[in-house]
Amino acid sequence: MKSKKVVIALSGGVDSSVAAYLLKKQGYNLIGLFMKNWHDENATISDECPWLEDSNDAMLVAEKLKIPFKTVDLSKEYKKRIIDYMFKEYSNGRTPNPDILCNKEIKFDVFMKLALSLDADYVATGHYSQIELTNNSEYRLLQGVDKIKDQSYFLCQLNQKQLSKILFPIGHLKKSEVRDIAKKNYLITADKKDSQGLCFVGKIRLPEFLQQKLKRKKGDIIEIPSNSKVFKIKSEGNQSRLNDLSKKYEFSKNDGKIIGEHNGAYYYTIGQRKGLAVGGYDEPIFVIGINTKSNEIFVGKGKNHPGLIKKAIQIDIGAINWVNDSYNIDLIKTLKLKARIRYRQPLQDITIHIYRKNLFIEFNKYQTAITSGQFLALYHKNELIASSVIP
Repeated sequence: MKSKKVVIALSGGVDSSVAAYLLKKQGYNLIGLFMKNWHDENATISDECPWLEDSNDAMLVAEKLKIPFKTVDLSKEYKKRIIDYMFKEYSNGRTPNPDILCNKEIKFDVFMKLALSLDADYVATGHYSQIELTNNSEYRLLQGVDKIKDQSYFLCQLNQKQLSKILFPIGHLKKSEVRDIAKKNYLITADKKDSQGLCFVGKIRLPEFLQQKLKRKKGDIIEIPSNSKVFKIKSEGNQSRLNDLSKKYEFSKNDGKIIGEHNGAYYYTIGQRKGLAVGGYDEPIFVIGINTKSNEIFVGKGKNHPGLIKKAIQIDIGAINWVNDSYNIDLIKTLKLKARIRYRQPLQDITIHIYRKNLFIEFNKYQTAITSGQFLALYHKNELIASSVIP
């Protein structure tokens, strides 16, 4: 029987290296591809994820495993689908998650199509996640065994068609086991530090990165007191209560007082406390609102400020991405689900409410810095079943 052909995305890190080793050991016909997606290193922090070093390490791993190796340049697609999207989101006062979009648009779309054009049966990566095929021919996206490294959240925008063509060879392993395998097999990446920062770019100085298109512009920092009338709630009935709990506050200069100056509202994110250059407070102050049109940022004092914490999110049902489309709105009403709004956040207990075309996710505990542009991911037990961009 002819062995299945797999294109492995070799990033030059230990995870993809061990993923390739395991696939080769299992008898797959393997091709290693390195994606070059970024050329401009002006805003990156030196020695963090340099693509030239990574591509060289990926090539050496391929040579060690005796598999074909190629470098593919996807920089045009990456700029159009990821970088331009980031600039647009930040310019509108939203905080994007480029890693999630990168998986959806680059790794498992552009790269996957390229791999399939090479007659590959599957695409493989070094993600700490698992895929399970059920008896009903459904693909379940499961958390990785290593709960600290679990990367299922970054895959929350995938669908059944994509999952049917993906292999995650290290999802059943812990990070320590992955490094042990690399060391025992003398892979050059065995002790290499994990990459950090923006997908395929590395650590970036965000203001410098954004200044490539979003120019510095001075504006006011306005403090909103915790007892502001903006936060007063007059709920009548459950739907009204949920509307109040999920409300996105629209602040104005008249709601508070000017306490400082900034260099551009789009350089800040909800929940940020560093870089404000405002002192004299007995508690830390946090960004609780951004208005890029008026170039104002709004801040509140203390981690329990009502503008910083929220107990519910309202989602348009039509905007939900069903990772496993055997689930639906009627079914999830009957299930005990959990959710997370950021990577590595412990799964949170939630209650589902549905009113017409709106899905309300009510958390058992208040959440800090729920941010427009980020992603809400829903889990049933250890399966990621659906996600949506937070409006």
